[in-house]
Amino acid sequence: MSYIAKSTFHHAKLPVNELGLTERDYEGPLSSLCAGCGHDSISAAIVQACHEISIEPHRIAKLSGIGCSSKTPNYYLQKSHGFNSVHGRMPSIATGANAANKDLVYIGMSGDGDSASIGLGQFCHAVRRKLNMVYIIANNGTYGLTKGQNSAMTDFGSKSKKGDENPFEAIDVANLALQLGATFVARSFSGDKSQFVPLLKAAIAHRGFAVIDCLSPCVTFNNHAGSTKSYDFVRDHNEALNRADFVPMKEEIVTQYAPGSSKEVCLHDGSVLHLHKLADEYDPSDAVEASYYLQKKQREGKVLTGLIYVNTDSPDLHEIINTVDKPLNQLGITDLCPGSKTLQNINESFC
Repeated sequence: MSYIAKSTFHHAKLPVNELGLTERDYEGPLSSLCAGCGHDSISAAIVQACHEISIEPHRIAKLSGIGCSSKTPNYYLQKSHGFNSVHGRMPSIATGANAANKDLVYIGMSGDGDSASIGLGQFCHAVRRKLNMVYIIANNGTYGLTKGQNSAMTDFGSKSKKGDENPFEAIDVANLALQLGATFVARSFSGDKSQFVPLLKAAIAHRGFAVIDCLSPCVTFNNHAGSTKSYDFVRDHNEALNRADFVPMKEEIVTQYAPGSSKEVCLHDGSVLHLHKLADEYDPSDAVEASYYLQKKQREGKVLTGLIYVNTDSPDLHEIINTVDKPLNQLGITDLCPGSKTLQNINESFC
């Protein structure tokens, strides 16, 4: 068996971040996905975002299920923690890991079937519990790993490679996440790094469930004329709500946009997201308006991208259930077995 390995050599003057790391330190092995797959662009955006905001790779936990999208964590952040779960069960693994150690940055990668079919129930409960994680859905509108069948996210009327039209309505995961209580909802396009990377940075800085529905064309089964998830269709029908600049807390907060045309969103860690408004009078802090606007643009045949909704005041799962600050594996014997007096006090508090 022959294969091509990624070279370990790199230019001596590659840019380094505040940790002294280059982007190569955030990469993984060579991808085995089809050449031109949108999922590889998502991987590259994750590498760029994590490098630019200087996260130590060992502080990241990457999780996935089954599917072409769920293979991608192997191709980035090779020095991070990782877990590849069974099909559709990644949210359960993420919930358990997050509950045990809230000091890590959790990045979940999923796809059409993994989130909108077999994993739909898992996705819904992770959202409503406000799990503190970034949940990326690589949305290509097809089951690429099993030869191109229509998925639950294939748009109504979209044509398959054979020319058949999909007779069923699609599940809009962005709108569903809004209804379930996600506190950060965005949609982007794998071919638009200038929009996607700042959204990724903001999602990582956000506390709560941050979902990014990323349109990611499948070049093998769903990139032809008649498909609503092809590169040409998304480029021709993309309507951006906003363009974002992400400014970490440690940097001077400035904006290049004219007064009155931008909105500042202060995130939980003090970072600021500058939103350059492209849609007149759109308010990303209004969940009802966001849901209406998504449906309105869908009826017009538009692919709405950008930050759709954000709520910086909502608690996450740890605040809701009042967990301890320390990771569970760092708790000592006195923390775990505080003694009969403490147990008596706890029992009396329920009387």
